[in-house]
Amino acid sequence: MAQLVALVRRELRALWRDPWQLALISYIPLLGILCLWWLFSAGLPRQLPVAIVDQDHSQLSRMLTRQLKANPVTEPRSFTDLPSAVAAMQQAQVYAVVVFPHDMKKDLLTGHKPTIDVRYNSQFLLVGKLLSSQIQLSLGDGLLQIAGLKQLMTGTPKSQVAVNLSPVKSQTTALFNRNNNYIGFLVPPVLVALWQLLSMLVMANSLNRELQLNAAHSEEGLSNRLTEHFWPKVLAKILLFTPILMLQGGFILAWLYLYLALPFAGSLALLLVAQLFMLLAVWSLVLFIFVLMRDSARVISFCTALFAPAFAFMGITFPTHEMPQLAQWWRLIMPSSHYIESHVSVVSYGAAWPTVAQQLSSYWGFIGLLPLIYLLAHKLLPMTVKAQAEAAEYDAAPLPAKGQ
Repeated sequence: MAQLVALVRRELRALWRDPWQLALISYIPLLGILCLWWLFSAGLPRQLPVAIVDQDHSQLSRMLTRQLKANPVTEPRSFTDLPSAVAAMQQAQVYAVVVFPHDMKKDLLTGHKPTIDVRYNSQFLLVGKLLSSQIQLSLGDGLLQIAGLKQLMTGTPKSQVAVNLSPVKSQTTALFNRNNNYIGFLVPPVLVALWQLLSMLVMANSLNRELQLNAAHSEEGLSNRLTEHFWPKVLAKILLFTPILMLQGGFILAWLYLYLALPFAGSLALLLVAQLFMLLAVWSLVLFIFVLMRDSARVISFCTALFAPAFAFMGITFPTHEMPQLAQWWRLIMPSSHYIESHVSVVSYGAAWPTVAQQLSSYWGFIGLLPLIYLLAHKLLPMTVKAQAEAAEYDAAPLPAKGQ
């Protein structure tokens, strides 16, 4: 126990002497969280520019343009011809083009079916979907009014007009994100991915420090040799950094669901338990990569490449079961992919402990990693220590005299 306390003190001194490690556990997470929230703080995109090409120049086309202007999502901009509107969309000055054709009103009055050409930029997937639905909604409402007036002119009773126009009414209700708010939709998984990346960097930097210490020296009777007290050193790092990173994770939850008051149906305590499991899984994965590579640059590079696509693998913006098999295997070794299932079920569905416990059982693969880490450390770490000793002897050897 005394040795473990001494090792924790050793880690604290190392943390105090490393400005980058201090930044990773203090102001960098705070700045990252606030910046990401600020990016999506509008909640919903508003006043997206839409090009209007009015070739009809009728009262009807002007009324439909006013319908689009009344929609808070769209901001109509008039263009004289279609090529200039298409050029504006190619330059990202507008996100959609609406063309009211020649004789649109005349065709409607004479029983023909004019075509309103609507084109939108689907490269911006979420913006394109939003514009597609809102433009159709605005134009549909405007044309419905025209159809109603036409039936009234033919002598149809007012009570029958509504039935003719909408024989069946449908009720469509968005669940778990009623206002389609981007903060509730994107910010939580983005922050989880950021937190996982920071956790990886903190542990990887701390482990890499063991490779850079002089094996011949010691601190308070604790050898700096990599193989000496390796597992107590790892345990000391876990005991020091786990509470610090859990504070960061708890701050994210408190910021989102207590301060911003996003909809929340479950218990924060369950999410904290899920975060702890995720953090321990991250530790085990980083430790496995460290004992496998034993090189600072390679460990950081490989871990960054491994954890970088965490957000894409959460299944928030794309269904994971539609991904290729290789991507689904990659997703399974990503701790955030396991955590996000508990997060969504607790936040949206109010899942209780039995459901969360069943989801946490998916971490069994990371527990199975521990014996493999132990065997690799027993086999590979002495090789690294031997190579370091040989390099130190080579550096300490006197240079041959000139001419010899």
